[in-house]
Amino acid sequence: MTVPGKIPHHRRLYEVLRKHIIEGVYMEGDLLPSENELCQLYGVTRPTVRQSLSNLANDGFISRHQGKGSIVHHLPREIGILSVSGTTSAVGDRNLKTRIIVKPVIIPWKDDFMFPLSDLEKESGCVYMERLRLLDDIPIFYDISFIANINLPRITSRKFENQSLFRILRDHYQIEIKGGEQRIKAIPASARISRFLQMKKGDPVLHLERKMETNNPGLFLYSSIFCNTEKYSIFGRF
Repeated sequence: MTVPGKIPHHRRLYEVLRKHIIEGVYMEGDLLPSENELCQLYGVTRPTVRQSLSNLANDGFISRHQGKGSIVHHLPREIGILSVSGTTSAVGDRNLKTRIIVKPVIIPWKDDFMFPLSDLEKESGCVYMERLRLLDDIPIFYDISFIANINLPRITSRKFENQSLFRILRDHYQIEIKGGEQRIKAIPASARISRFLQMKKGDPVLHLERKMETNNPGLFLYSSIFCNTEKYSIFGRF
């Protein structure tokens, strides 16, 4: 059982292995240590190792082969936004930049918000921010984030420029994303979105509406994301 607010062991191991892959400790084509070796190296159980490896495979970092082990992939050109691990985890920190368009601010929730809200969420107010994410200096998606202002001291004063929102929530508030739901559809880009994504107004963009569950019961992270898939496709394994 995971204690609310505590980061699971499998998540910690995932982050260590992901970092090693991104930094070149494990290169494309390398075999990761075996499950038994990882258990011994990091002092964790086999189910923990298997969950970490499964998440790495889902995010495209490795492929798993029965009887052979886990083989490191090349870092994907696709954007792993379909993963609950977050874009920084799925893409890596390399050449990924974040520009803050609207700094975090606490506002009332809109009456016609995209997902139903609990009374506690409505009463707490909404931490709202807008970010532009770029990969290799190419604007890839415009991300509007919403989270209830519940036990998030100093959240509006945190530095989000070139930082991962998931990582800030994890490191400062022990909030971990567990899963969620999302809706995806193609829509014409508005004048504002097309300007930020360097597209023509009316060109098709992918619009994702996401509701992500956290390890804090009743606390959800919501996102409205507009994706430019001209040069990078959207990536996820299931």
